Amino acid sequence: MLRGMSNVSYWAADHAAATAWYTELLGMPPYFQMPGYAEWRVGDYGHELGLIDARYAPQPWADVPGGAVLNWHVDDIRVTLDRLLGLGATMREEIRERGEGFTTAAVLDPFGNVLGVMTNPHYLQVLADATPDGDAARAGHPAG
Repeated sequence: MLRGMSNVSYWAADHAAATAWYTELLGMPPYFQMPGYAEWRVGDYGHELGLIDARYAPQPWADVPGGAVLNWHVDDIRVTLDRLLGLGATMREEIRERGEGFTTAAVLDPFGNVLGVMTNPHYLQVLADATPDGDAARAGHPAG
């Protein structure tokens, strides 16, 4: 049974540049590194974000973005998009309303990975329910 997101990994042909870019984006260095791999703990739940050197990809590395898109919850989608674009990401999908309180957008990081962002009231409700004082806005680490 699926119990929750454990890890998301992105590939990068220029691992050192990608590590520097994500360090700038996240405002912190990886908590774990080894040759060809860097990992951060991100957001309110400390989810793992891994960055893997593309030469370790199980299939030949493609220059075409694709696959599943993980949408990271953010507090302000416009501010987050502006920051991502300012760091060199390119727009893949403009902000789109998906329903009351649900908004998504996506960029390509400079290394060809799709990075989705989202406002999601369900995320905030689960976080509030898990927080002793019920204040999702003050819980954990700001996610963006």
